Amino acid sequence: MSDTGAVPLVEIENVEKRFGGAGGFLSSPQPVVKALNDVTLTVPKGEAFCLVGESGCGKSTLARTVIGLHPPSAGEIRYRGKRIDNLSTRERRPYNQKMQMIFQNPYASLNPRMTVLQTLEEPLRIHRPQMSDAEIRDKVHAVMRSVGNDPAWGERYPHEFSGGQRQRISIARALMLDPEFIVADEPISALDVSIQAQVLNVMMDAQKERDLTYLFITHDLSVVEHFGSQVAVMYLGTVCEQAETRKLFSMPRHPYTQALLSAIPKMDGTGVNHVKMTGEVPTAMDLPKGCVFHPRCPHAMERCCHEVPTLKQNGSSQTACFAVEEGRI
Repeated sequence: MSDTGAVPLVEIENVEKRFGGAGGFLSSPQPVVKALNDVTLTVPKGEAFCLVGESGCGKSTLARTVIGLHPPSAGEIRYRGKRIDNLSTRERRPYNQKMQMIFQNPYASLNPRMTVLQTLEEPLRIHRPQMSDAEIRDKVHAVMRSVGNDPAWGERYPHEFSGGQRQRISIARALMLDPEFIVADEPISALDVSIQAQVLNVMMDAQKERDLTYLFITHDLSVVEHFGSQVAVMYLGTVCEQAETRKLFSMPRHPYTQALLSAIPKMDGTGVNHVKMTGEVPTAMDLPKGCVFHPRCPHAMERCCHEVPTLKQNGSSQTACFAVEEGRI
C-alpha cells in the first residue's frame, strides 16, 4: 500500500524524550525519566503502522511527541520531508490539519459541556473560517454517517452514549479536517471486546475511503495481526525490531519479540512454547547500560552489557540485537 520510492509521509529520526531533571526555585532536581531513547521509524504513506510493547515502554509518549503534544528532547520529526518538531505554533498550524489523533479513553477525550455537534463543528470553525454554517452542518452530518453515527445525535452530550459510540464520535472528530495521517493511541483498549471489532472496522473503512495513514499504538498483538501492515516492537523506549506484520508473526527475530508472540493463546495448540522471561523490568529512571533488554535476555553476553545495538537489516526484519547479528539465534 505504500508508495514505493516516494518520500515517506512521516519520519522519526533519533528521537529522545526526557522528563524531569532541573528543579525549580527552592526545589531539588527531579529524577530524569528516559521515556524515548534514539527512536528511528519511517511511516510510509497508506500504511497501518503498528507500535507494540509492554505498558510503560514509551508508546504513548512517542505518539504524543509525533503529533506535537510533547516536544522531543533530541532528534527530528519530518512530515513529507519537512521538519516540523522545531516549528512555532503558527508555522505548525497547516500540519495540524493533516495530522490528527484518536485518544485511548473516549470517556475523557470528549468535552462533557459540548454537544456532539459543537465538538465536531469546532475544528472546522477554527481551521476553515470561510465555510458557512450550512456547509459545516452538511460536513458534520456526512462524517457522522461515514463512521456509523446518526446525525440526529448532534444535540446530545457525551454522557448519553456508550463507550463504542463515543469512540466513533472521536474518530469522526479526527476525520473532520480530512487528514492524511492519524495517530491512534490504543483506541479500543477501553472498549468491550464485542465493540472493539466494530471500531476497528470503522477505522479500516476510513483508511480505504480516504487513503489514510495510521500510526496505531497498541499492546494487543491479535489486533496488530488483523489491522497492521507493518509493526515495530518497543522495549523501555527503544525499538528492538521492525518488520512487515506477516513476516514478524511468522518469524520473529529479537528475543523480546519472540517472548511477546509466544504469550498469544493458541486454541488449536499449534503455537510455540511460551518463553518465560526472568528478572524485573528496569525503570526508565535507571536504564541498564548497553542493551536495555540484556538483564532479561537468555542470549545476553558480555558485549550486550556494554554496547548499545542499533537496528540493522537481518533477513526480513530490522533487529537491534547482537545475538541476531552474530548468528547466535
